[in-house]
Amino acid sequence: MSKNPAQPIILSPADIDRVIEMGWEDRTPFDAIEAQFGLAEKDVIALMRREMKASSFRMWRARVTGRATKHRALRPADVTGFKSDQQRNISLNKISKR
Repeated sequence: MSKNPAQPIILSPADIDRVIEMGWEDRTPFDAIEAQFGLAEKDVIALMRREMKASSFRMWRARVTGRATKHRALRPADVTGFKSDQQRNISLNKISKR
């Protein structure tokens, strides 16, 4: 994988699958995809368009367009991440009791 702006970013099939998976996840912002794979939002959209069926791509675009969780700039300032009420704390490599 190359992050040089002059060269296109080359992704393995596993990386492409992971980018698509992260794109579908509601809580994964485009900024996280860019940090991990070097793909800007427009690059993720182009990859999704190229790799997915047309109907799946249209459904995905309808879901993420304007979605605050996919765009950090649209998130409220007090929201830094997501943690489910069912998620347990991990300390000293053991799952703590509630």
